[in-house]
Amino acid sequence: MNRLLILAAVSASLMASACVTVIDATDSDDLAWHGENAQPFDAARHACRASTGKGQHSDAFRDCMAGKGWTRS
Repeated sequence: MNRLLILAAVSASLMASACVTVIDATDSDDLAWHGENAQPFDAARHACRASTGKGQHSDAFRDCMAGKGWTRS
């Protein structure tokens, strides 16, 4: 019985970890990003800002974020 409970808890945590939504973002534009198996959001956003030199509404920034596993809804 204990093995079954442990297996169920591990399975549930693994399933929930595959999908990420930014819910504690400070910028209202950050709320629209969703990712599956994505890099950490803050690190991805920082890297894309640095590499593109553009803001979140540019195509280059969105393409960079998509390459890191994040899409905008």
